[in-house]
Amino acid sequence: MTTTISMYSASVPAFIHGLQNLAHVLRKGEVHAQAHEYAPEALLQARLAPDMLPLLRHVQIATDMVKNGAARLAGIEPPPFADDETDFAQLQARLERAIAFLRSLKPEQVDGSEGRDIQLKFGPRSLEFKGLDYLMGFVHPNFQFHSSIAYAVLRQSGVRLGKLDFMGADIER
Repeated sequence: MTTTISMYSASVPAFIHGLQNLAHVLRKGEVHAQAHEYAPEALLQARLAPDMLPLLRHVQIATDMVKNGAARLAGIEPPPFADDETDFAQLQARLERAIAFLRSLKPEQVDGSEGRDIQLKFGPRSLEFKGLDYLMGFVHPNFQFHSSIAYAVLRQSGVRLGKLDFMGADIER
């Protein structure tokens, strides 16, 4: 028996779930900082290694990856986010805006985008994809990477997190 999955089902619901989980681990990070009586904003600048981006930037990139990715698959312009967050409340608001955008997308906007031409420009460099390859080989791996790094930064900083926090199995929504 062959089962197929739509482009919408392979993207938007997974992105919403992942952003909700990211919001959950960030809430735990903020509570941890407050309980240990240090400025929560200091945690947002924590890094796994000196040459890596801080937690704050990983959350911004993860958010951009899914909102921009879903918009490109839908063939619409992604909503711009300013990347000007400086605290946990602003990051949570960013996650909520991204989730609201994703929820606004309809399956018929994304389905059938497997062969859509997607081009990304990075200065003089350009990457070209078909929709399915873009989703599975670029958006999903990048989203998982940046979400995982955010989790790892919090975990390394002493926040009590487990696999289920990242996966979302024990999150009440």
